[in-house]
Amino acid sequence: MLNGLWAGMVLVGIIYGSVAGNIEAVSLGALDAAKEAVSLCITMVGVMALWTGLMEIAGKTGLISQLTSGIGPVIRWLFPDIPEGHEAREHITANVIANILGLGWAATPSGLKAMEALAKLEEDRRSGSRYPGQPQGRPKGTASNEMCNFLILNISSLQLIPVNIIAYRSQYGSVCPTAVVGPAIAATAVSTAAAILFFKIADRRSRL
Repeated sequence: MLNGLWAGMVLVGIIYGSVAGNIEAVSLGALDAAKEAVSLCITMVGVMALWTGLMEIAGKTGLISQLTSGIGPVIRWLFPDIPEGHEAREHITANVIANILGLGWAATPSGLKAMEALAKLEEDRRSGSRYPGQPQGRPKGTASNEMCNFLILNISSLQLIPVNIIAYRSQYGSVCPTAVVGPAIAATAVSTAAAILFFKIADRRSRL
């Protein structure tokens, strides 16, 4: 769908440029955009390397473990039906921490692992072989409440340091790239609160 949309836009631009006699401007614009894309990618690779390195150092110094323990009660409150000690909790916690720090690229792998662990938990519920005290599993191919709630929480993405936006603003010559920090915290705090409120109400209704 998106590939067709972008291809159509490019084709329309080329046709219009040819008809209007501006095909040279279209060609120059395409070259300038390609150059800008490469420059932006190099900038973002540098930012990613910096923050990934800092996360690695934080992990080896035990900071991530301390943060994980600190938000453990919050994760238990958000996902009460995930058994204590289940691997899904660890992956969800890592994803939340990465999102809070604005490290979307670091949050993606832990998010995928969390979804895989939640899917395995749902299979165990359906078979009844493990976690007998857990809610009854849903039909195969249907996402569990925890999977839906985690997706909603991940999309809302509370961020204290919007690294990507700061890097974009810096790349395009913003006078104060970090000016977006305050509004970003406020906006993502509201979106996260709305997400939590939504799935907590939905969970309560599903238990009635």
